Amino acid sequence: MFGKLTNALKRGLALTREKLTSGLAAILPIGRELDAALIDELEDTLLTADIGPRTTTKLVDSVRAEWKARRIRTTDDCRLFLKAQLKAILKDDGATLAKAASGPTVILVAGVNGTGKTTSIAKLAWRLTRGGRTVVLAASDTFRAAAVDQLAVWSERIGCKIVRQPTGADPAAVAYDAAEAAVARNADYLVIDTAGRLHTQKNLMAELDKIKRVVAKRIPGAPHETILVLDATTGQNAIQQAIEFGRILDITGLFLTKLDGTAKGGAVIGIRDQVRVPVKFIGVGETHEDIEDFDADAFVEAIFAEEGAAPAP
Repeated sequence: MFGKLTNALKRGLALTREKLTSGLAAILPIGRELDAALIDELEDTLLTADIGPRTTTKLVDSVRAEWKARRIRTTDDCRLFLKAQLKAILKDDGATLAKAASGPTVILVAGVNGTGKTTSIAKLAWRLTRGGRTVVLAASDTFRAAAVDQLAVWSERIGCKIVRQPTGADPAAVAYDAAEAAVARNADYLVIDTAGRLHTQKNLMAELDKIKRVVAKRIPGAPHETILVLDATTGQNAIQQAIEFGRILDITGLFLTKLDGTAKGGAVIGIRDQVRVPVKFIGVGETHEDIEDFDADAFVEAIFAEEGAAPAP
């Protein structure tokens, strides 16, 4: 049984589905015998969806091996095998959010400027509050006034508390004050925005480490989640960002954004294959409601779904 295939997910992945499935339909027509030439064409089709050369090679090599072993013989067999392989790459038991044993659960959110980090925090806060949870936001990206102001606007729309200080304030001090507020309010979650870029990687590492230390002093075990926001439209660059931030932070999950604006949503597969961190959320639109809990089965089904097919209930 595959996961919940929603209309929002289908709409969000429409461009990717059009690109990938139209290509697959051309090279893997229903009911045809599979051959070496078709397998070679499959490689080009997967690359156009930005799955990435490394992951594409792995997938095509697996298809070729199964074909030579005569375990898959037709284009229909190939499609089913390919879907199963994609789901296997994307699946992870750690895709749900962690929950602190007591007190607020602290979620540290990182990502370079331009990935949609602030909007993703708003989406996450909305998802949590819709589930009846109380949320406090920490505007610790104090180097960008626009980021603080944007988060303040979102907090008002969503209806959650925000802790902020003037531009240029110590980000760790903001995070500590937010931790105090979250404890005092008996909040369920504290979500901390962080700087997307400082003058050097060394500065960024020091700042993020300081935030982690001061929050842990007030809330034991914090942060309980460290979410990295990546722009899925950047494909291979997103993979490199994940590697770089992984050197600084103990990343526990990924939030992949802007999937609705690209035909290269296959980058999610390449990212997940090369960065062994679970995808926890995906963004499929610009409003705070355009967030989906990541479900590997539903994601693959949405890519392969036929137009007009009803989503799972």
